[in-house]
Amino acid sequence: MTNSLGDIQNAKAIIIFGANPAVNHPVGFGHFLKAKERNNAQMIVVDPVYTKTAAKADYFCQIRPGTDIPFMYGMLNIIFKNGWANESFIKDRVYGMELIKEEAKKWTPEKVADVTGVPADKLIQITTVYAKNSPGTLIWAMGLTQHTIGSSNTRMAPILQLALGNMGKAGGGTNILRGHDNVQGATDMCCLSHTLPGYYGLGDGSWKYFAQQWKVDYGWLTRQFQSPEWMNKNGFTLARWWAGVLDGKNGNDKSHNGKTSLKALFVMGNGITSVAQQAKIKEGLDNLELLVLADPFVNEAAVLTDKQDDVFLLPAATQFETSGSVTATNRSVQWRTQVVEPLFESKPDQEILFEFAKRLGFYDEYTAAMKDSSGKFTWPEDATREIARTLKTIGLTGWTPERIKKHTKNWHMFDQVSLRGYGEMKGEYYGLPWPCWTENHGGSPLLYNTNLSVKDGGMGFRNRFGLEHDGVSQLAGKGSAPKNSKVDGGYPEITRDNIEEVLNIKLTADEKKRIGKNWKVDTSNIIAEKCMEAGIAPYGNARARARVWTFPDEIPMHREPLHSPRQDLVKKYPAYADKANHYRVDTQYISKQSEQNWSKDFPINLVTGRLVNMNGAGMENRASKYLAALSPEMFCDINPELAGQLGIRDGDMIWIHAPEGTKIKVKAKYSFAVSPDRVFLPFHFAGHFQGEDISHKYPQGTKPYAIGESANTVTNYGYDIITQIPETKGGLCRIERA
Repeated sequence: MTNSLGDIQNAKAIIIFGANPAVNHPVGFGHFLKAKERNNAQMIVVDPVYTKTAAKADYFCQIRPGTDIPFMYGMLNIIFKNGWANESFIKDRVYGMELIKEEAKKWTPEKVADVTGVPADKLIQITTVYAKNSPGTLIWAMGLTQHTIGSSNTRMAPILQLALGNMGKAGGGTNILRGHDNVQGATDMCCLSHTLPGYYGLGDGSWKYFAQQWKVDYGWLTRQFQSPEWMNKNGFTLARWWAGVLDGKNGNDKSHNGKTSLKALFVMGNGITSVAQQAKIKEGLDNLELLVLADPFVNEAAVLTDKQDDVFLLPAATQFETSGSVTATNRSVQWRTQVVEPLFESKPDQEILFEFAKRLGFYDEYTAAMKDSSGKFTWPEDATREIARTLKTIGLTGWTPERIKKHTKNWHMFDQVSLRGYGEMKGEYYGLPWPCWTENHGGSPLLYNTNLSVKDGGMGFRNRFGLEHDGVSQLAGKGSAPKNSKVDGGYPEITRDNIEEVLNIKLTADEKKRIGKNWKVDTSNIIAEKCMEAGIAPYGNARARARVWTFPDEIPMHREPLHSPRQDLVKKYPAYADKANHYRVDTQYISKQSEQNWSKDFPINLVTGRLVNMNGAGMENRASKYLAALSPEMFCDINPELAGQLGIRDGDMIWIHAPEGTKIKVKAKYSFAVSPDRVFLPFHFAGHFQGEDISHKYPQGTKPYAIGESANTVTNYGYDIITQIPETKGGLCRIERA
């Protein structure tokens, strides 16, 4: 998220792709409504379903799932044709836009209408409104990401903003809505399988840096792996861990895991039934040797599996029984204060992990970096200090526990739109949004804003991919540096070798001795401090890449979903080639797409999403009789016209069949929010599986008030080519009366 929820109030136009903040972020949605009140902001919603957010919008496009790229190219076609692009911004701060312009020429409004289902006049109207009401902010969520081309979607959206010059601007930017209070924090701390905390790569240099920061011997660290080269390999993802268990058996995709399948699964605070391919998840759970589920509620993986032995439920404490920092969707941090001691036998997460570390024999190494000279540490303050001194890549140096607590205690002394503090908090932004370069830096509420000094949160685009490509400089043009910068233009990321030249300074002998190799590993923080004095962002000042030469598609390209309802378009816009060893699993793309004409037997688009009273897998929500009363049973929104064609009445029980051979039995609910070619399913339910009530598996007294089929039993096979996020928003199904 480049800006913040509060900053949306500065927007004069808001375009929302695949997000429903009125339902999924109801408190934050107040900022959208205030933008309409304050600025008469024009709200545009692009979504396959007429949502509650769409009901508040000025313009609504009911787009075909999986066609966001053609839609945005269509917008760019109109923008470039009419001279509405910010050409000076593009010239100085963007690389590769000429390729985007060439591709956009192909996507005329008429062609976009054929592929997306959005009428040409509607596209022209929306583009005109959005381009002429600046600044405009662009919002997205899982509706844009959960596709095989999700990574291309999330490149396309910033490219649209770059073309209009809406990046680095109050009321502009790309604002990605995270679903829970610490999703951003979990990502920053490496709840991923392909990076270390802070997005450090899995290279030897990164591991050596972390060994130093963790105060452990690097040789000891390498010995924890089967062999050293495994330190540098991506792990399994949450979406496809089960493939590592099944390892090619029974027709499943082959995995690559050091000549062994996965034997054990430890799940901590994750609703695993909210992940796609539930039948495969069940198969994986059933074939584990050990399953451990740590959760305040019964994790429904324990109910889904038929496994009877070596399944352990560990009672974990809730957020009210713990304390520590959480990072919000806008990169701001808050301190969560403990309300009560853990109840009964429950333990907080860190105590569970500490006990594991003790029994596995590495507790001393696990806690070494937190300990003082006497061998003691205070949780979570000392863990927070360890994070602050280690994670330079995203600028967490300023996130000391003392500063975080002070912000949370004085939250009332910050403006809700700009996040600027006043009184005692003057000179800081609420929650010290990263990057927060030093212990005196006030945070960066608005990424890539060159209208502010670096001291005040300004910066250019990061220099990550060299100084030039194809003979073209990757550094920003003259005059596009942050305010008060010593360098009037672009500059490389700052290292020990170039700091004196770029900043035009001389280091002392002591500074030369203590300074780190580059800004990412400089524990002395000399680089960051000197950069603040010179008005320089430590990570450089470069051009944003519209062209990414390291990706399968150098610029975003439309590719039809693996299960497309438009067989006539599949040959024209085919999927990627199959990808071997993708996060340790062979993954199908073109072979799955071309296996058959999926639309012949499965003609209906399947869209999933949330309900306002539920949350992810819905375990805790359905355990509340008041929340469950609002959605007491699983249902399927179906257009009455489609229902009539299928002989289905409102309230009938129906079977929904998926291409993978799975099915669910749910209640039909008439709704004009979906068009006759698609249906909508909420993904919060569990307790039934393919028509069978499995709620007897809940331990006594733990059965939720509401149970039902999981939508993810029928979400289709399909995974993003870069991240492997599942394609839950672009699948197909067949429906019949039960």
